[in-house]
This record gives sequence, structure tokens and C-alpha cells, in this order.
Amino acid sequence: MARPSYNPDLFHHWHTIKTRFRDIDALNHVNNAVFNTYFEEARINFVESVPELGDSFEKGQSYVLVKCTLEYLKPITYPSTLLIGSGFLKIGNSSIEAFQSIYEASEKQLHAVAYTKGVWFDLKAQKPTKFPDIKGIEKMMVALDG
Repeated sequence: MARPSYNPDLFHHWHTIKTRFRDIDALNHVNNAVFNTYFEEARINFVESVPELGDSFEKGQSYVLVKCTLEYLKPITYPSTLLIGSGFLKIGNSSIEAFQSIYEASEKQLHAVAYTKGVWFDLKAQKPTKFPDIKGIEKMMVALDG
């Protein structure tokens, strides 16, 4: 999986999270399960920032996660401020592939990366539906080396 150095232009969407005392384990490290919560919060914030996706929510459509692969690279300690970059890798008819990275804000060190795949889903019909057309989606794509 890619391990990109911090670059503010790599991701279209950035979300900031401060670690909470309840996130840590006995070693003062953020528990590994909480990394997924951080990625999830950033994904939701990213999706909510796109008007076409918000309009789609109002029509009873949503994103359903099918696969999430995380790579833990460095422990996160408390207290920390984190920057989470999110971007699309590939958009299909109903499928979406995305990539995210967590960086510590002050040192810009990479702590984890995540690859996700999901489908745009019609909640009433209980089946995948066409991903909405998004103006300027090319700016939301992330280009990874290798």
C-alpha cells in the first residue's frame, strides 16, 4: 500500500481530529480499533462536503463500505492533533475506491493509511445504485505514485 509523505495538495479533503484520552490504551497509544474510527469520521466529513452526495442522501441513497484495509505505520499518542487526508482513487458505475492517510499535525509524520472500497446504495430498494455525477470530481481524486 502507498505510504505518501505529507503534501497538502495530495488530498482534496482534509479533516482534523484531536485525540481523546479515552482513545488510548495502557501504553499511551491510540488503540488500533480507534484508527478505523478516525478514518470513518474523516470519510463521513468528506462525503458530507460534496453537495451532490448530500442531495443523494436526501433521496435515500448512501455509501456502504465493503472493504477497508488499514496499514498501521506508527503509534499515535495522546495528546495529538491529527490531519486525515481523503480522496477518491476510482469511481465506477456504483463502486467507489478511496485512499486516506493520517498524519500528526505538527511534525507531518505519517501514522497510518487506509484503502476503502464501497458502493453507492439505494436504501429503499436495498441494492446498489448509480454513483451521482459530481461537478469537479477530478479535483477529488488522489494520484499515488506506484
